[in-house]
Amino acid sequence: MEKDARAFEDATYRKVAWRLMPLLLICYIVAYLDRVNVGFAKLQMMSDLGFSDVVYGLGAGIFFIGYFLFEVPSNIILHKVGARVWIGRIMISWGLISAAMMVVNSAPMFYVMRFLLGVAEAGFFPGIILYLTYWFPSQRRGRITALFMTGIALAGVVGGPLSGYIMKAFDGANGWAGWQWMFLLEGLPAVLLGVIVIIVLDDRVTDAKWLNDEERALLATQISAEQADKHEASVFTVMSSPRVWLMALIYFSFVMGLYGVSFWLPTIIKAMGVADPLQIGLMSAIPYGAAVIVMLIITKSADRLRERRWHVALPGVIGAAGLLLSVLWAHDTVLAMFALTIATAGILTTLPLFWSLPTAFLSGTGAAAGIAMINSLGNLAGFISPYAVGWLKEATASTDAGMYMLAGSLIVGAILTISVPAKLVNK
Repeated sequence: MEKDARAFEDATYRKVAWRLMPLLLICYIVAYLDRVNVGFAKLQMMSDLGFSDVVYGLGAGIFFIGYFLFEVPSNIILHKVGARVWIGRIMISWGLISAAMMVVNSAPMFYVMRFLLGVAEAGFFPGIILYLTYWFPSQRRGRITALFMTGIALAGVVGGPLSGYIMKAFDGANGWAGWQWMFLLEGLPAVLLGVIVIIVLDDRVTDAKWLNDEERALLATQISAEQADKHEASVFTVMSSPRVWLMALIYFSFVMGLYGVSFWLPTIIKAMGVADPLQIGLMSAIPYGAAVIVMLIITKSADRLRERRWHVALPGVIGAAGLLLSVLWAHDTVLAMFALTIATAGILTTLPLFWSLPTAFLSGTGAAAGIAMINSLGNLAGFISPYAVGWLKEATASTDAGMYMLAGSLIVGAILTISVPAKLVNK
């Protein structure tokens, strides 16, 4: 009898995953691609518009200032009005702004458009993390979050070759540069997906007509039982909590590594002597492809063992080692790509498992505010990281110092993760 109940439970969660995750995953792939495709645009637009590395780094990073300012209110609104309408609204607005990046013709305009893109996208990622807590209990959320966050890696696998192809094949068509076509063609799918989200996504278990009464009862019971073990806190209490600030600092440390690689990987590959945009795109897909596999293996292990801290910290250390090796092996393309693959896989693996830490003790409106605050503060690293790498590159005529900085940040994140009490997060 117990075996039958377990089989029914597993089948129900598989049904939920197949219903929700393909759409959410595609949305995140498009979202992340629209956020970082400026790294490929840089290969052409810097010379076209006369931008320096510092101008590029500031423009790439200023996205996160808009993101930071509007993240918490956006997530609280989502919790109140529902994910369907709010996520759809986010996607439509950011898709239009991303496509409009094609008209950028000066540094000030570049800064303004990147800032507005951050404002438009604010709330999407933490909103999805919050949304998953409405459907999956903590012991199943590690793998589900990892599946969702493979969108980062898949955006690299798909987006690199796609961006390189568009920039090469469309360059000069209709009098537009390749990078202008790239922004247009990669921005519009977000608008279409936003409309689809509004039509098909369900806000809560009780809204899911595709579940039968027994399936809805199972999900509602398990989610309610998990929420009962958490203390509902006010927004102010959550935002002043030392635990939440520690989580934000850990996430900041890992995101430094993420965006250091995301925004500069095409430039690093080009520095190895690869000039063709399509070839750069194809090579940049290799680290992300490996990361997808590693992410799913490690998160499955974390869920099976119900251990979180070391499953977060060790990939962070491995990511740091990969960055250091990429500097040491910079003059050997094969070894350097191997090192960047290790770095990317390690960095990306820390992220889905990190989110199993704060969601283990946050609930309700406090979770909406806490997740958004952690994500917004952590993503300030997205502003600092590309700008710092650009400044160090201009100051030293090399990306080596930037890679050392990012490696150090990953080590700090790993140490802070181990400092979190195991009983708080290993659930």
